[in-house]
Amino acid sequence: MKKIAIINQKGGTGKTTTAVNLGGGLALRGYKTLLVDVDPQGSLATWFDPEYERSLYDMLVEDETPDSCTVEVRENLYLLPSDKTAAQAEKILTGQTSRETMLMRRMSDVDNYDIIILDCPPSLSLLNQNALIYAKKAYLPVSMDYLALVGVRNLLENIRQINKILDRDVRVSLVIPTFYDKRTNESKEIYDTLKEHFDGKVTEPIRTNVRLSESSSYNKTIFEYAPNSHGAEDYSTLVERVIENG
Repeated sequence: MKKIAIINQKGGTGKTTTAVNLGGGLALRGYKTLLVDVDPQGSLATWFDPEYERSLYDMLVEDETPDSCTVEVRENLYLLPSDKTAAQAEKILTGQTSRETMLMRRMSDVDNYDIIILDCPPSLSLLNQNALIYAKKAYLPVSMDYLALVGVRNLLENIRQINKILDRDVRVSLVIPTFYDKRTNESKEIYDTLKEHFDGKVTEPIRTNVRLSESSSYNKTIFEYAPNSHGAEDYSTLVERVIENG
């Protein structure tokens, strides 16, 4: 079972868009996929707008089982939602021992999915540390602006600290350039910089595409909303890259 934390400490890099469309694309190809919303803003729940009674808070704090907190949002696609109560869960976990591994322990028996994707908030909070330790594998969406590169450097340092202090083996597996505009030098320069520093790990870019931003307001993946768009083409390419990586 593949586990992936989609993370960048900078906001606005397309983390949730990537989680939704990577998960949606994998589900369309027959992979049973679970999306875990680690963000107290509840972006995944907002995107799909499902009815749910329990959330990440209930699993982490109230000892509810992962299955009881999960809802099916599409065929082969499931969601463990989050909302503002996740921030309260983080405060409660802060006072507990082994707090960085709570998510891993709560989900230790979950083995009935092909892929689990964790959508992380733009910080290195305790919840994000839990997500990284559970997944062990990080995908970094990086928008084509120079501040995003600063966020990447900070994240890499924090991953290094997690591995050193907590004796873990969290690794960056893929770097996903987002909001790519081939007409600008900035996009080209940042893309080249990423390829130079992450040899072999940089995916084909996700081009700037208005259909991607529109799809969330219709509670749809890009494959449902605009299957012939550049956004659908780019995320389909990413899905194939993830499948090939095994």
